Amino acid sequence: MTEVFYMDLEQIQPSQLYISKRKLRKIQKAIDPTDVSTLEVVPIKKLGSDIIYTDGHTRAYAAYLAGITRIRVEWETEDLDWEMYEICVGWCKEAGIFTVVDFKGREIDQKSYRKLWYKRCALMQNEINENRMKV
Repeated sequence: MTEVFYMDLEQIQPSQLYISKRKLRKIQKAIDPTDVSTLEVVPIKKLGSDIIYTDGHTRAYAAYLAGITRIRVEWETEDLDWEMYEICVGWCKEAGIFTVVDFKGREIDQKSYRKLWYKRCALMQNEINENRMKV
């Protein structure tokens, strides 16, 4: 079990471009803005010079919208595809997304989320896999 600690939302770099409105509404109903412990712990990872979200973008954004500035986090322990995360972080930086504050105006319906985010990630993952097979 990894240690849970607090971090300021502004210190964590997102690794996704959009927020699902449907998922956001569900999380907003479940959290108490006066009790940060009602928000599930968010996994993070040091990637290059950035500390990034590996999951929990919507939870972090919901916290921000509720006026919460520090969230509970823990270091990611799963062996994920870090090349994919580097690309996603690059997309975010190109789009001007450096903290969850930058998700303002990027909340989209579920159909658009699947099309704009899941599809983009799947295409990128396929390209990465094809390139790995060539080596």
